[in-house]
Parts: sequence; structure tokens; C-alpha cells
Amino acid sequence: MTDSTDDHTATDTTPADERGAATPRSLACPDCGTVVDDRWRCRCGAPLRFDSPPIPSTGPPEPSALDARAGLWAFAPFLAVGADPHDRVTLGEGATPLVDAPEWDAAFKLEYVFPTGSFKDRGATTTLTRARELGVDRVVEDSSGNAGAAIATYAARAGIDAEVYVPADVKPAKLRAIRRAGATPVRIEGGRRAVTEACIDAVEGAPDVAAGTSDATADAASGVNDATGGAWYASHAWNPAFFEGTATVAYEIAHQRDWSAPDAVVVPVGHGTLLLGAHWGFERLERAGWIDACPRLYAAQAAGVAPLVRSLHGSEEANPASDHNAAADGIQIAEPVRLSALRAAVTETGGDAVAITEAAGDAALDRLHAAGFYTEPTCAVAPAALELLRDRGAIDSEEDVVVPLSGSGLKA
Repeated sequence: MTDSTDDHTATDTTPADERGAATPRSLACPDCGTVVDDRWRCRCGAPLRFDSPPIPSTGPPEPSALDARAGLWAFAPFLAVGADPHDRVTLGEGATPLVDAPEWDAAFKLEYVFPTGSFKDRGATTTLTRARELGVDRVVEDSSGNAGAAIATYAARAGIDAEVYVPADVKPAKLRAIRRAGATPVRIEGGRRAVTEACIDAVEGAPDVAAGTSDATADAASGVNDATGGAWYASHAWNPAFFEGTATVAYEIAHQRDWSAPDAVVVPVGHGTLLLGAHWGFERLERAGWIDACPRLYAAQAAGVAPLVRSLHGSEEANPASDHNAAADGIQIAEPVRLSALRAAVTETGGDAVAITEAAGDAALDRLHAAGFYTEPTCAVAPAALELLRDRGAIDSEEDVVVPLSGSGLKA
């Protein structure tokens, strides 16, 4: 399925126009049908997806035939980026363990063993690969921490400059990861929405970002737009290249289960990049005939900031007992860009979305740590959601369930 050469372990610095790299795939709008070479969103305002992403025409290989050294790039025939191996910006990411978790009657996918300690590396490797394909020399991103650290790290690997917009109160460990990778953090006062708006203003060359404070100097904020205007938006929420990477979680799960899908997958959801990636990945596997059916997908959200739960079940379900789950800071996204796609992912697969209180999350986190799974607090909402869904009878104790543990406790 893939060459067992060393292409997957190194990044070629030869300019694309000197090595005849593959033409980057175009993007299409699912709402209005517009096809473009590259944009961060459609002119109609909708998020874009790749136009006709690849589906292998042959059946699945023997599980042992895949080259584990290639990491997630072992699934290159499914990916809309990185057709030329020399464009791939990689640190050997992927192939995360799928381990039994008997206390939960489930299997845990250990996404926290990635190079930067979170699943966001799946999207960062494909996003920066897309940037290299396009000849980008500067990227910007907005993040609560994990995505920013991943984009900064893979931008460093690619030799591409990066600025990352983060909340002013971002956790120090995540800020250090961004700074140490050579990216410029820009801290923004206000909520997560304010961070995104400031970053978009910078991308579009707006005249002022008065709320931004550069990590380098306090008075650099007024110059952020001048430095960043015209930069490429490496957004984990908007950029379709990011979802090419997160889709590989589905390919890996199916591969690790000898090309069978579990009955259900329970995923923490903020912008929903992992859940949507899993949905689109399992769909492609089914279309290729590599699995029989997609699993049911369940979204675990933080109580008090649970827009998917609210859209499906109303405000009372989204904020049980008026408990705002502040501990799950990595998924506190009030207005996810792809909310309609998230609704489709859970409803079309027969899944659901639930809101997890801080008390339930804390209890789940203690249980995870005691069992040897050293994750950050946001991860705990997924095992807590599995327990809630079982109590409600949505998931049977005899069913095969996979729960991705998305971020390392070293980031907390």
C-alpha cells in the first residue's frame, strides 16, 4: 500500500517548482458548490472540503502489510494531501496504541502519545503538508493551546514561520510549547471567540488588533496585522487539510481491529475536529469496502459550553444543574464552525451528544490516572460520557467501544 522507503521520515527542502510536485487538490463548498484552488472559507461563508478526496479502488491489505514506520502516512491513498512524499511534513506521528481498558469495558486509543502530546498532531502534519504544497511561507492559527502547539511544532519542522493566537489565560505549558517551537504567541483578552476574531482580522489584513498582546513585546500588537496580513490560515476549525489528518484515527482503529469498525466511538468535542475526522474517515473506509459499516459516534461536551447538545436536546441538557465545566478548557467552543456537520455525524450514525459536568469529569480523571492513563482534564469527558451513555442504555455493556484519550496530563 505504501513504499517502505525513508520518504516518510524526512522533509525535502527542495523547492516544489524544481522537483515537479503533484498539483494540490482543489476545494469545494458543500453549500453552494463553488470549487476553488485554495481559500480558508467559501465566499458564501461556509467551510470548505476537498473536492473528490481519494478512495482506494482495491481492497484492504493484510494488516501486517502496512509499514508502521510510516505512521499515519501509511494511509496516504486515502489522503487528499501529501501525494508527493517529499512534501510531507512529518515527525513520525500516528499509529497510536489501541489498548484494552477492562474497567471501562472499552478500548482506549492513546492519542496523548503524539510528538506534542495531543491528537492535534494528526491535523498539523496534513495542514503543514498542504502549506508546503502551496508554497506558503507564513501561517497563522488560533487555539486554546493544543492545536497551537501542534501547528507551531510542524511549522518549525517545515521551516515555515508561524503566529498563534491564544487566550490571554492559556495554560503556561501550552504557551511554552508554542514559544519553544519558534512561533510567536499572540495573547488575546476575552473569550475563545475573541481569539478567533482577532486571528481572522490578522489573516484578512484588518487595520487594528488592539486587544492582542505579542509574547515578544507588549507594544507589538499594533504591528501584528502588518506582519501577518496575507498569511495562510492554518485553522484547525476551518482548514480542510486538518480534517484529512484527523480522519486517520478511523483508518488506524479499523486497521488495529483487522479491518472492522467498533460498534461505537465516544469523542470529546469542541470544534469537533476529531469527531468529524472519524466520521469522514469511517465513511471513506465503508465506501472503499474496507469495513462493513460506520460506528455510532457520540460527542462528549463540557456542561455549560455544549452547543451540539443544545442544538439536539435544548439548553437544559447542555447545562445540567447549571454546572459550567471549566476544567475541560480544551473543548469550550460556544460556536463551532462546523456545527451542522457535527449534527450530521452523530445523527446519521445513530449516535448522540451529552454534556459532562465538572464533577463527573473530575471523577473520571481521577479514575483514569489511577489506572495509568495520564491525561489532561479535557480527555476525561469522553470516559465520563461513556458511563453516562451506558446508564441511559444508549451503549450496551457487550458492545465494542473505542474512546480516544486526546491529550497528555503533562500539559495540564
